Amino acid sequence: MSTLRAKCPTCKAMTAVAVGSEYECHSCGRTFAAGMVRVPRAWGDGGEAMIESATLPLDYPEAAVIGEDSLHAQNLALASDLPVRPLILGGCCCSHVGAIEALSSRHDRLGIIWFDAHGDLNTPQTSPSGNQWGMPLRMVIDSGAVDAQDVALIGARNLDPPEVEFIASAGIHDDPQAVLDRVDCVYVAIDCDVFDPAELSVFMPEPDGPSLADVERQLAAIRESGTVVGAGLTGLAPDPGNVEKVERLTAALGF
Repeated sequence: MSTLRAKCPTCKAMTAVAVGSEYECHSCGRTFAAGMVRVPRAWGDGGEAMIESATLPLDYPEAAVIGEDSLHAQNLALASDLPVRPLILGGCCCSHVGAIEALSSRHDRLGIIWFDAHGDLNTPQTSPSGNQWGMPLRMVIDSGAVDAQDVALIGARNLDPPEVEFIASAGIHDDPQAVLDRVDCVYVAIDCDVFDPAELSVFMPEPDGPSLADVERQLAAIRESGTVVGAGLTGLAPDPGNVEKVERLTAALGF
């Protein structure tokens, strides 16, 4: 794939051209702060709704659609030609892995701020379900793409016992400012089940989450305190009512 040209959401043609970290449409003149990559895959059982959510019509130029037949191939395809400032719209949280690996190779010290009701810190040996979508944060830590101390896990409230043990031993915390103070830049991963179920329509709702306004404020603070080089959204249901709410979140990040 090539991310030098992207499909403009207004013109519906490949007329958005990469200019540094932004895109500019040569037809309508619109500019965009990020290039969107759709990843319509969910690596687990029963994830069809998550796959469909990657088609939601967000107002960003579509630089690529990744539909590989294995998670390894998906990661390679994402990492090989990622936009300078990517916005990932994925099915499950495995969509973040290839993007994080690519961004880690571009920057000296990348931090991760991961919003999720779940830990995503299982391994094939500890996972109760065997679904890979419960493992992506652990994947990027174990691969060395990011150091555990440079990870903030925010909103987690449904954790498996091995995940609780790993969080304690690895020193993972929920303070984004502590990460921002140590790293050069961050990738922000948002599994939308982090929100209270009344806020967004999501695939795996968990009670007692934050409101949309709460997370908007956190994202604006992250943008003001550090350099956000990429972001991704996953775990959504394919509900058109999600679109305006998701774009509020990306706008808070300056995208």
